[in-house]
Amino acid sequence: MKTTLLALLCLLPSMTLAEQVGEVGVDWVGNDIEIDAIADPKVQGVTCHIAYFDRGLLDRLSKGNWFEDPSNASISCRQTGPIVIGDIDRDKDGEDVFRTSRSIILKSLRVKRIYDEKNQTLIYLAHAAELTEGSAKVSLSTVPLFGTDAKWSGE
Repeated sequence: MKTTLLALLCLLPSMTLAEQVGEVGVDWVGNDIEIDAIADPKVQGVTCHIAYFDRGLLDRLSKGNWFEDPSNASISCRQTGPIVIGDIDRDKDGEDVFRTSRSIILKSLRVKRIYDEKNQTLIYLAHAAELTEGSAKVSLSTVPLFGTDAKWSGE
Protein backbone atom coordinates (compact mmCIF):
# COMPACT_ATOMS: atom_id res chain seq x y z
CA MET A 1 0.00 0.00 0.00
CA LYS A 2 1.89 3.03 -1.25
CA THR A 3 0.78 6.58 -0.84
CA THR A 4 2.38 9.22 -2.98
CA LEU A 5 2.18 12.94 -3.26
CA LEU A 6 0.67 12.31 -6.68
CA ALA A 7 -2.56 11.23 -4.97
CA LEU A 8 -5.20 13.59 -3.59
CA LEU A 9 -3.86 16.82 -5.08
CA CYS A 10 -5.79 19.88 -3.99
CA LEU A 11 -4.38 22.95 -5.65
CA LEU A 12 -5.66 26.44 -6.00
CA PRO A 13 -6.12 27.72 -8.59
CA SER A 14 -4.45 25.16 -10.89
CA MET A 15 -3.50 21.51 -10.68
CA THR A 16 0.19 20.68 -10.25
CA LEU A 17 1.38 17.13 -10.58
CA ALA A 18 4.19 15.64 -8.59
CA GLU A 19 6.42 13.15 -10.37
CA GLN A 20 8.10 10.49 -8.25
CA VAL A 21 11.81 10.53 -9.13
CA GLY A 22 13.26 8.45 -6.28
CA GLU A 23 12.44 5.95 -3.57
CA VAL A 24 14.75 4.73 -0.82
CA GLY A 25 13.84 1.77 1.39
CA VAL A 26 14.75 2.52 5.00
CA ASP A 27 13.79 -0.67 6.88
CA TRP A 28 12.45 -4.21 6.55
CA VAL A 29 8.81 -3.27 7.25
CA GLY A 30 8.45 -1.39 3.96
CA ASN A 31 8.88 2.19 5.09
CA ASP A 32 10.36 4.36 2.36
CA ILE A 33 11.59 7.85 1.72
CA GLU A 34 10.03 9.08 -1.49
CA ILE A 35 11.30 11.95 -3.59
CA ASP A 36 8.98 13.86 -5.91
CA ALA A 37 9.66 16.62 -8.42
CA ILE A 38 7.12 19.46 -8.47
CA ALA A 39 7.22 22.14 -11.16
CA ASP A 40 5.91 25.50 -9.97
CA PRO A 41 2.76 26.06 -12.07
CA LYS A 42 3.18 29.86 -12.11
CA VAL A 43 6.97 30.12 -12.33
CA GLN A 44 8.28 28.41 -15.42
CA GLY A 45 11.84 27.17 -14.97
CA VAL A 46 11.65 26.37 -11.23
CA THR A 47 11.39 22.80 -9.94
CA CYS A 48 11.15 21.74 -6.31
CA HIS A 49 12.16 18.32 -5.05
CA ILE A 50 10.41 17.20 -1.91
CA ALA A 51 11.39 14.17 0.19
CA TYR A 52 8.94 12.63 2.64
CA PHE A 53 8.43 9.46 4.67
CA ASP A 54 5.93 6.90 3.40
CA ARG A 55 4.79 4.24 5.88
CA GLY A 56 4.68 0.68 4.62
CA LEU A 57 1.93 -1.89 5.09
CA LEU A 58 3.73 -3.81 7.88
CA ASP A 59 4.30 -0.58 9.82
CA ARG A 60 0.63 0.32 9.46
CA LEU A 61 -0.42 -3.17 10.65
CA SER A 62 1.92 -3.20 13.65
CA LYS A 63 1.19 0.34 14.88
CA GLY A 64 -2.40 0.80 13.82
CA ASN A 65 -3.20 4.31 12.66
CA TRP A 66 -3.80 3.13 9.10
CA PHE A 67 -4.64 6.45 7.57
CA GLU A 68 -1.86 8.79 8.64
CA ASP A 69 1.66 9.50 7.45
CA PRO A 70 4.25 11.71 9.15
CA SER A 71 4.01 15.41 8.31
CA ASN A 72 7.70 16.18 8.04
CA ALA A 73 9.27 16.75 4.64
CA SER A 74 12.39 18.30 3.17
CA ILE A 75 12.36 20.61 0.15
CA SER A 76 14.95 21.91 -2.28
CA CYS A 77 14.04 24.20 -5.19
CA ARG A 78 16.26 25.19 -8.10
CA GLN A 79 16.22 26.97 -11.43
CA THR A 80 15.86 24.23 -14.04
CA GLY A 81 15.34 26.41 -17.10
CA PRO A 82 14.72 30.00 -18.14
CA ILE A 83 12.60 31.64 -15.45
CA VAL A 84 9.31 33.21 -16.54
CA ILE A 85 7.18 34.40 -13.63
CA GLY A 86 3.44 34.42 -14.15
CA ASP A 87 0.71 36.06 -12.11
CA ILE A 88 1.95 35.14 -8.63
CA ASP A 89 0.65 36.38 -5.32
CA ARG A 90 3.14 38.99 -4.09
CA ASP A 91 1.86 39.57 -0.56
CA LYS A 92 3.58 38.24 2.57
CA ASP A 93 1.20 35.27 2.87
CA GLY A 94 2.25 33.93 -0.52
CA GLU A 95 0.28 31.14 -2.14
CA ASP A 96 0.08 27.36 -2.23
CA VAL A 97 2.07 25.69 -4.99
CA PHE A 98 1.28 22.14 -3.91
CA ARG A 99 -0.89 20.49 -1.29
CA THR A 100 -1.59 16.86 -0.42
CA SER A 101 -3.30 14.97 2.37
CA ARG A 102 -1.17 13.18 4.99
CA SER A 103 -4.17 11.71 6.84
CA ILE A 104 -7.83 11.12 6.09
CA ILE A 105 -9.04 14.59 7.14
CA LEU A 106 -6.84 16.30 9.68
CA LYS A 107 -3.40 16.81 8.21
CA SER A 108 -1.88 18.04 4.95
CA LEU A 109 1.56 18.72 3.55
CA ARG A 110 1.83 22.03 1.72
CA VAL A 111 4.39 23.85 -0.37
CA LYS A 112 3.91 27.61 -0.32
CA ARG A 113 5.71 30.21 -2.48
CA ILE A 114 6.49 33.66 -1.08
CA TYR A 115 8.12 36.39 -3.15
CA ASP A 116 10.77 38.47 -1.36
CA GLU A 117 10.80 41.51 -3.63
CA LYS A 118 13.53 43.41 -1.75
CA ASN A 119 15.99 40.52 -2.08
CA GLN A 120 14.73 39.34 -5.48
CA THR A 121 14.16 35.80 -4.20
CA LEU A 122 11.43 33.19 -4.46
CA ILE A 123 10.98 31.38 -1.14
CA TYR A 124 9.46 27.89 -1.03
CA LEU A 125 8.22 26.63 2.33
CA ALA A 126 7.18 23.01 2.96
CA HIS A 127 5.07 22.71 6.09
CA ALA A 128 2.42 20.60 7.72
CA ALA A 129 -1.02 21.97 8.37
CA GLU A 130 -3.12 20.21 10.97
CA LEU A 131 -6.74 20.91 11.77
CA THR A 132 -6.36 20.28 15.51
CA GLU A 133 -3.07 22.09 16.10
CA GLY A 134 -0.21 23.63 14.18
CA SER A 135 3.05 21.87 13.45
CA ALA A 136 6.61 23.14 13.79
CA LYS A 137 7.85 20.80 11.07
CA VAL A 138 9.04 23.08 8.27
CA SER A 139 11.62 23.09 5.52
CA LEU A 140 12.70 26.09 3.42
CA SER A 141 14.37 26.57 0.05
CA THR A 142 15.03 29.70 -2.00
CA VAL A 143 15.56 30.50 -5.67
CA PRO A 144 17.48 33.76 -6.18
CA LEU A 145 16.38 35.90 -9.12
CA PHE A 146 19.18 38.46 -8.85
CA GLY A 147 21.63 38.06 -11.72
CA THR A 148 19.33 35.79 -13.70
CA ASP A 149 17.44 36.65 -16.83
CA ALA A 150 14.12 36.08 -15.05
CA LYS A 151 11.20 37.61 -16.89
CA TRP A 152 7.72 38.51 -15.69
CA SER A 153 5.03 37.40 -18.14
CA GLY A 154 2.84 40.25 -19.27
CA GLU A 155 5.51 42.88 -18.60
